[in-house]
Amino acid sequence: MPLASLGYDGDQSRSQCPLRDENLASVPAAAAKLHGGRCRDILVWFALIAWSDMEAVSFSDSKAPHILVVDDDPATRRMVTRFFEEHDIPASSAGGRHDFGRQLQLNEPSLILLDLRLGQDDGLDLLREIRSNSDVPVIITTGHRLDEIDRVVGLELGADDYVTKPFGLRELLARVRAVLRRHELGRLARAREPQRGGYKFGSWRLERQGRRLLAADGSPITLTKGEYALLVAFLESPQRPLSREQLLQATRVHEDIFDRSIDVQVLRLRRKLETDASAPRVIQTERGVGYLFALPVEPL
Repeated sequence: MPLASLGYDGDQSRSQCPLRDENLASVPAAAAKLHGGRCRDILVWFALIAWSDMEAVSFSDSKAPHILVVDDDPATRRMVTRFFEEHDIPASSAGGRHDFGRQLQLNEPSLILLDLRLGQDDGLDLLREIRSNSDVPVIITTGHRLDEIDRVVGLELGADDYVTKPFGLRELLARVRAVLRRHELGRLARAREPQRGGYKFGSWRLERQGRRLLAADGSPITLTKGEYALLVAFLESPQRPLSREQLLQATRVHEDIFDRSIDVQVLRLRRKLETDASAPRVIQTERGVGYLFALPVEPL
């Protein structure tokens, strides 16, 4: 997509909203220019600027992250990678599936920024391929606000977050830092977990080590990252109603996605656990509340 279609006309965007200016040495001065409400995202931008500054990930004690930007527009790739590098985050870029594979051979990324509209390539197919081989964090980008279905499917396939074009570079940086921070905290939490353990329910067994779901005959059942997080949330609170909000938090689905994204995840999990997903006995619907995991659970 051409850069202008993404809303990156520098002079125009800065005149409309000074907070999009990369040089924000004086936030009060920028705020003074907002008289009359010309920037409808003022509160969001102030929050993201504060969040980005206060919650920036420190990489002094670990390997610096490397961001891989996958977008079919060369100008967008140059702009985003340059912005990351100006903030001491190494970045590389790829224009499609072929370039993506070549970049993976050169350097393993800490996070992938993936445009779902890649010309002849399908970003969702590429995301599915990434998730089948790696747990690397992925932030997806969509072309316009009406692409809700793409965002939902992307999150269901294992994306960690999304941004909608046109996006501000500071907002993007804040989201990247937040996803990297959550990923690192999750890694540290897993490192502290005992190597053995899991849950047994009905004829099923979930092993925390390796995140494996085993059927009665011992055959493994593939779970996406979202499905695994949802199942663990149920197993940690069996036979107790859980609201959609609780499940959203447990699976870390982005807050802008509506509650029915949880319904989709539950349906996908039911298809793997239930004999008849249309008449569920394991994960039951509690009308007006959410869902309940009906089977007793035995910790291992």
